[in-house]
Amino acid sequence: MVIWTKSAEADLRSIYDFISHNSKFYAKRVVQEIREKTEILETHPFIGRVVAEIGDDTIREVSIYSYRIIYQLNEQQIFILTIAHKRQNLTL
Repeated sequence: MVIWTKSAEADLRSIYDFISHNSKFYAKRVVQEIREKTEILETHPFIGRVVAEIGDDTIREVSIYSYRIIYQLNEQQIFILTIAHKRQNLTL
């Protein structure tokens, strides 16, 4: 099961807000594609690579556009921790 943290939900809203200044259509599309990418994790949880800055095998990332979807594996659950821009310094 994929579970979004409140922090990750806030990140997604911020991404939408930022992109929607130029195009609500593309903002909706990007958010939808990010959500779809996280759904893949339910069947393929190890598809992402270990986050280099953290070095913990349970914290991984997948990329989409210029964003990093950071997630944590926890037995039967996958927690989406944050959505970070690739140029952004990662802090969890």
